[in-house]
Amino acid sequence: MKKYKVVERFKENCYDAVYERFKENGRMLPEGLHYLNSWVSKENDVCYQLMETSNPELFTIWNKRWEDLIDFEIEPVD
Repeated sequence: MKKYKVVERFKENCYDAVYERFKENGRMLPEGLHYLNSWVSKENDVCYQLMETSNPELFTIWNKRWEDLIDFEIEPVD
């Protein structure tokens, strides 16, 4: 499995909507994409995550579930 740094930039005025969806549905990760850790900027507009998968195409599925609220940057870290 390979690790990835994910930077989620919340779209303007979407912070509450992001956390409401998360509270109702969780991360909505496809099987095979694994969450490891995360932290949010002090401004509450960016979430940094460490994730891992052996199939990076799963990020496309996951991103489509959130793209109305979040812009993503994803890069491998190892």
